[in-house]
Amino acid sequence: MANTLLPIEERNLTPDEVELLDKRRRRGQLFLVLCFQSLIVATLLTLWSGQDLTLSPGWAHPVVYWNAITFTAALVFGIVGIRLKRGSNEFISY
Repeated sequence: MANTLLPIEERNLTPDEVELLDKRRRRGQLFLVLCFQSLIVATLLTLWSGQDLTLSPGWAHPVVYWNAITFTAALVFGIVGIRLKRGSNEFISY
């Protein structure tokens, strides 16, 4: 009897295709972990961004730029992680 939890296109995969699918989903989990770690760092950087905007002269605001880059990286990691992990119906943490 077929496993009805699997999408139709994944029910008749060869072992090599299953291996590639597992690698893709593990990479997606890695990107989701990187997303959450980047969000934590960016949230902490937000505390110093206000001080940097207030006290740094002119366009020299390195913490603000670093904060923007970190939030952007978190967004990219999150989107890519969700796309790579699609089709998985379990939470895998490794």
